[in-house]
Amino acid sequence: MYAQQRQKLILERIESAGRAAVSELAADFELTPETIRRDLSALAEAGLVERVHGGAVAHRTVVVEPDVDTRHQSNMQSKQRIAEAVAAMIDHRGLASVILDAGTTTGLVAMRLSSKVSAVITNDPAIVRSAAQSGVPSYILPGRLRKVTLAAVGSDTVDAIQALHADVCVMGANGMTAHGFTTPDPEEASVKRAFVHAAQLRIVAADSTKAGVIALRTFAALEDIDVVVTDAGLPHELRAAFEDAGIDVVIA
Repeated sequence: MYAQQRQKLILERIESAGRAAVSELAADFELTPETIRRDLSALAEAGLVERVHGGAVAHRTVVVEPDVDTRHQSNMQSKQRIAEAVAAMIDHRGLASVILDAGTTTGLVAMRLSSKVSAVITNDPAIVRSAAQSGVPSYILPGRLRKVTLAAVGSDTVDAIQALHADVCVMGANGMTAHGFTTPDPEEASVKRAFVHAAQLRIVAADSTKAGVIALRTFAALEDIDVVVTDAGLPHELRAAFEDAGIDVVIA
């Protein structure tokens, strides 16, 4: 097993249990304590865990999920450039059916889509209005609206997504690291995972403030994503990890 694969498993265990001891990990992976300590140090240097005596504990950098108004005021210049790059990519590739995840960046994408797009499907009422006003045929997914994000979530939402076969999905993320893409809410994570499986091209559109952040639930591993569109603040080591995994990184 390669070190990166092992570190991913260690991280998943720490996130699940809240902590892990060097002695336990060494026994389970049949490795020396020194090797496990190096793994934990690498995870700590990446900001993914906190080293403590005898092991490591989970490091949560996302404590409070921002509401819609807060998101609209956060890093808007970068989000606008990212949205323009995503919309141009969709137009250039001639992608017809587009799934847009709920969020401010994806909402900006909706405003920039050309008339070539044959359909926009989303779980965000604000996005479906924007797309419809642009003259693009638009469809809203069923489900319960979450108070924080005003996104449709739940089993009805997931069931509806599973019947889709779209050209592309564009998703936001609250966190992105070398181990995957995360979001705080379990129901929104389920919706995002369904989006991943419902489209041929999977794009994450997220500004660089999400880099190194780990939220509660992973919705996609690196191998699940084809393109990441972000800004110039993306750390070099994270860009390298994305590209090593076969992800096309676009800096807007």
